[in-house]
Amino acid sequence: MVTAFKDQKYTLEEYFELERSSEERYEYWNGHVWMMAGASANHEIIVVNASSHLKSLLGRGCPVFGSNLKVVVPDFEPYRYPDLTALCGKAEIVKLGGMDALTNPQMIIEILSPSTEGFDRRKKFTYYKSIPSFTEYLLIATDQASITHYSKQSDEWILSEVDGLDAKLPIPTFNTTMLLSEIYLDVEFPTDGKPDLVLV
Repeated sequence: MVTAFKDQKYTLEEYFELERSSEERYEYWNGHVWMMAGASANHEIIVVNASSHLKSLLGRGCPVFGSNLKVVVPDFEPYRYPDLTALCGKAEIVKLGGMDALTNPQMIIEILSPSTEGFDRRKKFTYYKSIPSFTEYLLIATDQASITHYSKQSDEWILSEVDGLDAKLPIPTFNTTMLLSEIYLDVEFPTDGKPDLVLV
């Protein structure tokens, strides 16, 4: 989730200084800055589950990064904060404003929230496609056991959707399969048809 920070324009260097001097995370675009706000309990459980499950599947030599690592997005400069990223091989890190940023993620995972779902599914995905190494995009729901998956095969993105705790999700880039039962371990879904409250 993101919230507007201040109604003023920032230079890129002012933004970098804000990032370096703050314990909070901010994103920047065209002079505007947004603070990365808190998330629901389900969101955080799923982040931990997906990270540990993915790491156990990929093993040594395939780092999995959390949301504090910046990711360079050529069409959405200077960088973004995905919920999770992963790759097999050496992570390529550059310095932007004196801070580490990853340039070669293969997988990007976003955990959906009501405030960002539309952006994650459409414009953000379009921006992420400008990352040359990017081949797997997972959009994980928090109100039900459901994952939207885009996989780049040759030059085409293939869409698949899996639903239910017994479902399995093949990940071609890593030649492995993720289990929704692991991703949604200990998640309690809303029973009244309403999404989880987002804690700000």
